[in-house]
Amino acid sequence: MMIFKRIFLIVLDSFGIGAEPDANEFGDADTVNTLKSVMTSDKLNIPNMKKLGLFNIDGVEDGEKEPNPDASFARLQEASKGKDTTIGHWEIAGIVSDTPLPTYPDGFPKDIIEKLEAAFGRKIICNQPYSGTQVIHDYGKEHMETGALIVYTSADSVLQIAAHEAVVPVEQLYEYCKEARKIMSGEHSVGRIIARPFVGEFPDFERTPRRHDYSMEPPGDTILDLLKVAGNSVVSIGKINDIFAGRGISRHIAITSNEDGMEKAIAELDRNYYGLCFVNLVDFDMKYGHRRDVDGYAAALTRFDEQLGEFLPKMKRGDVLIITADHGCDPRGAGTDHTREYVPMMIYGEGIKKGVDLGTRHSFADIAATVSKIMRIPYATRGQSFWNEVKE
Repeated sequence: MMIFKRIFLIVLDSFGIGAEPDANEFGDADTVNTLKSVMTSDKLNIPNMKKLGLFNIDGVEDGEKEPNPDASFARLQEASKGKDTTIGHWEIAGIVSDTPLPTYPDGFPKDIIEKLEAAFGRKIICNQPYSGTQVIHDYGKEHMETGALIVYTSADSVLQIAAHEAVVPVEQLYEYCKEARKIMSGEHSVGRIIARPFVGEFPDFERTPRRHDYSMEPPGDTILDLLKVAGNSVVSIGKINDIFAGRGISRHIAITSNEDGMEKAIAELDRNYYGLCFVNLVDFDMKYGHRRDVDGYAAALTRFDEQLGEFLPKMKRGDVLIITADHGCDPRGAGTDHTREYVPMMIYGEGIKKGVDLGTRHSFADIAATVSKIMRIPYATRGQSFWNEVKE
């Protein structure tokens, strides 16, 4: 019997493939479809994902189907009540969230702002949902003149603090976020507190790569916790470490871009360990989905596909690759927020059947259930493993 040693789980942050049946309950039209939108761009060229079976997935109507896909594949429906990064990743790792995390479409309550100002020793400006790039354009000058912190939110369960690095050193901004994490508790336990440092002069401010997320801890054990306790390595590439508040992580690798993230993932193939390498490629969401940049999203997918072409031949016997997403962010959708969408799942490796169509599955947590079977780690989750259907 073949022994599987490592799983590479790559999340294409926001790469949805069509509206879920309840999309309207989350403020989305039933036409949202991130994949369909990026396919309108002439910048898109993804032959490796096509070969794995992306266009064969249930419900994917555009694109040429692969006659003999190299991977097995499925469409995953989110069972949790959300469409954000935190809940999406928690579900991939095994936790289904029946209660949505709090959001603030009208900004944070007065008493919360007063507590934050007291903790920071600075005034707060903005306090409303905002685009991250637009908010520093509109409030950056006032921030630099007064030292007041730019606090804002979005449709997600998030409190973001933006500050110019010349006004607030990055390490100080991180301390403010830690204080905010303590204050945002109980009914105000947002999924993430995010530090958003920026640089430049008005009106040409730009955000830096020194963003840092301070997430809620998952409300229960994830498959990461169980893998680590059992002595496996759990390697985080990108913001996975932040999303899980460091829980269940053995080694964290920071990245500066999607391309850098894939370079780091490719480098991991040369290391020798048992366990999970969990990768998040956030540029799709942060740089292109939220900014409704169809061509940028398409070009980023093309570059990922090129690097996937480098990754696949370097996989070793005992390696498994799973590609998926955590939500949608349709670059042709209304507004600038995430979209409630199905996500793709493709599983590939020596010893895994090719071309098995797993249809539509009803939880992202099926991935965690499958990881537990591959690595022989018992784990109780509402997800249903598809390992028996795809192992040779």
